[in-house]
Amino acid sequence: MLRPGAPPAAAALLLLLCACSATGTVAPTSGDAGFVEGAGAVTIIAPDHRGAPVALSGPLVGGGDFDVAAHRGTVFLLNVWGSWCAPCRREAPELEKAWNDVPHDSVQFLGINTRDDADASAVAFERRFDVTYPSLRDPDGHLQLTFRTTLPPRAIPSTLILDKEGRVAARILGGSDERTFTQLVQQIRAEV
Repeated sequence: MLRPGAPPAAAALLLLLCACSATGTVAPTSGDAGFVEGAGAVTIIAPDHRGAPVALSGPLVGGGDFDVAAHRGTVFLLNVWGSWCAPCRREAPELEKAWNDVPHDSVQFLGINTRDDADASAVAFERRFDVTYPSLRDPDGHLQLTFRTTLPPRAIPSTLILDKEGRVAARILGGSDERTFTQLVQQIRAEV
């Protein structure tokens, strides 16, 4: 609580802290400490308010490279995850079910593996949960900065949907389920 007559900067700082805490909660368990878990809130951007196409490319978990720009005309579901993240482990089977539900000729799922120092941890996660779509390696979080001017992935897991032009169209902060993933992808895919 601020005292009467507190400087405007203190009021602004308090407002900022309150606003930041509303986007998620810090996970209390020791294995997952130090990250923000969202509540599954969905944000959709109208087509006429979307920004420029994103430039996203890099090395894949397990080897190779991937460039989103080479696949314009495809709707992308991008999921930020880490092998150390309990909500990511709960969400992985739901993502795989959704991936199997959508037409692969016009939709691509792509993971963004974050904060895993060793590729082996990410590969083991993908094997354990039978993940069949590729994931970019992002051990230091620099790929996530690609979205800083649109809808940044401010929680782990977070999911972004790119429209056919490569623009951010939707975001889910936190874990979600097969139905939500499938419906969002189909909605964005159906846009003219």
